[in-house]
Amino acid sequence: MSKPVVAVVGRPNVGKSTLFNALAGERISIVKDTPGVTRDRIYADVSWLNHQFTLIDTGGIEPDSKDVILSQMREQAEIAIATADVIMFLTDVRQGLQDADSKVADMLRRSGKPVILVVNKVDSFEKYMPDVYEFYNLGIGDPVPVSAASMLGLGDMLDEVVKYFPEHEQEEEEDDRPKVAIIGKPNVGKSSLINKLAKEDRVIVSDIAGTTRDAIDTDIKFNGKEYVFIDTAGLRRKNKIKEEIERYSIIRAVTAVERADVCIIVIDAREGVTEQDAKIAGIAHERGKGIIIAVNKWDAIEKDDKTIYRHTEKIRQILSFMPYAEILFISAKSGQRLHKLFEMIDVVIENNSMRVATGVLNEIVAEAVAMQQPPSDKGKRLKIYYTTQVAVKPPTFVIFVNDKELMHFSYTRYLENRIRETFGFKGTALRFIIRERKEGKE
Repeated sequence: MSKPVVAVVGRPNVGKSTLFNALAGERISIVKDTPGVTRDRIYADVSWLNHQFTLIDTGGIEPDSKDVILSQMREQAEIAIATADVIMFLTDVRQGLQDADSKVADMLRRSGKPVILVVNKVDSFEKYMPDVYEFYNLGIGDPVPVSAASMLGLGDMLDEVVKYFPEHEQEEEEDDRPKVAIIGKPNVGKSSLINKLAKEDRVIVSDIAGTTRDAIDTDIKFNGKEYVFIDTAGLRRKNKIKEEIERYSIIRAVTAVERADVCIIVIDAREGVTEQDAKIAGIAHERGKGIIIAVNKWDAIEKDDKTIYRHTEKIRQILSFMPYAEILFISAKSGQRLHKLFEMIDVVIENNSMRVATGVLNEIVAEAVAMQQPPSDKGKRLKIYYTTQVAVKPPTFVIFVNDKELMHFSYTRYLENRIRETFGFKGTALRFIIRERKEGKE
């Protein structure tokens, strides 16, 4: 079941980043070098009471002039309307109600999406409450006073947000058709791929980067089996700066990946794999989805007997954090190898939800330990007592050891490789949780 998406929209300097960090907790400020953990903090996983949701920051606004601010805010609002289940509209009690706030409020109201009006920088309720009432004039419901910097009122605000989450997403639970997200940079041929698979022009295709407007679900039948393909929502933009396009393609990827079982990362064969591809792939990897890398426009490449090898090497090198991903060279235009895509999707979904019997798993681990001794430190050697699989999607294993500190990353990777050699697990990440257990507690 996918998590709801909550978007934050607001003018410059109303405290969007402060609120974002306050809700996301410290985890988000940590700069990790994993691709997909973007340094400019676009999204975060947040939990409130027993609700989990994905929070997205719709983007910074460059305060050049009033007109620019308004047009950029409109664009933020469009992204929020296209991708979010609930929108948090952030305003600033000290700057008061501004013209741009009213214009964006009109857009949000017409969208029909639930909007929570948040008035920030209310450090003292007694002092600022009369000013908060002014925001009733926006006509989008009761303003919720908060102070992101002082962490005041955030609980009341989140209570309002989660009211709009679906109680039971019954349709999704009953729909057991495989869900496949097509993700990638703008203009690599994502829509053309879906159109070719669907044998009709279901998605608008044009040469302007980012012309797909909403996340479109396309039902496709192959060999009597139904699949749901999720195309990532785009926005029409003329001459937008590159960074903005990158930012939005990441936001769109997050929302699509959330709903999918398998992600197909589409790469342009002529351009080769880029850092932006790595960021988008990182989102699917972090969320433990099944992954297929589809190198599109393969028909446009001049080839010799080493071409596939060279492309594969480059992909493996830049996407080194996901060596398990399956790679397929395709052409959405000519239909080359597209039938293979469905076979691959089936295999990857099966692997992503594969369970391994505990007895067999422990035999493999014992054999691996016998072949390569576990690491030791200051005379103390790592002992592995027991391994068991605790979850699927992605397959997750708990390894009980005598001392967590001794379990080096490299040894975990060695065990992962042995498990993969035995059971395959092609196209899916594996997760390992290391738990300590005192000796004698077998």
